[in-house]
Amino acid sequence: MRVGFFVTCLVDLMRPSVGFAALQLLEAAGADVVVPASQTCCGQPAYNSGDRADAIILARKFVGEFEGCDYIVAPSGSCSGMVRTHYAELFADDAAMLARVQALAARTYELTDFLVNVLKVRQVPGTYAGTVTYHDCCAGLREMGVKSQPRTLLATMPGVKLAEMAECETCCGFGGTFAVKMPHVSSAMLQTKIEHIETHEAQTVVTGDASCLTQMNGGLSRQKSAKRVRHIANVLAEGLPDHEG
Repeated sequence: MRVGFFVTCLVDLMRPSVGFAALQLLEAAGADVVVPASQTCCGQPAYNSGDRADAIILARKFVGEFEGCDYIVAPSGSCSGMVRTHYAELFADDAAMLARVQALAARTYELTDFLVNVLKVRQVPGTYAGTVTYHDCCAGLREMGVKSQPRTLLATMPGVKLAEMAECETCCGFGGTFAVKMPHVSSAMLQTKIEHIETHEAQTVVTGDASCLTQMNGGLSRQKSAKRVRHIANVLAEGLPDHEG
């Protein structure tokens, strides 16, 4: 099974430990992982900003880099959702390219969904222990159907207690370019999320997108909170050799 790993922009530039943890999890589950060195962006920022021309250029590049893989996996519901949900729209008037992107989209997965439903992982190799709560990322939940998968994996860890927080499915306010276009609304949404985190018993919030992680950790840090947000890949790979996170 040849699995193409899409690192994503935020993981590459800001959270590389997430990428390495995801690779450890995929390889521990038996996947033959390849990481195309020329990969860059899936095109989502351009798409969300209305720049369809650049989004199409990046989508073509992505397809060319990954279509030789049996599966494509990203540690992000947002980026995998771009490929699965929106690429077809970009090529609606190009029959040949549309067929290629539809075939690729059908093989594109968010990390936890792939581990649970394709690789059939029933026990993760990490050794994290503690009480955690899970924040459902908007794109992962609504575009990729990611809800039970991360919780299923966390439940395999004997030392983990998962306790749901209020409004776990409510947006943290990042929303890609939304946080830049509507900063006051974004900040208000973030503050509501932080209030739920601060009143919850868990010291650690787990999430599946580096964007949500960055947004919430930024807010918590500014309020000098002791609580932190971690990516699901880092938690599931906790304690493995050479793991950082």
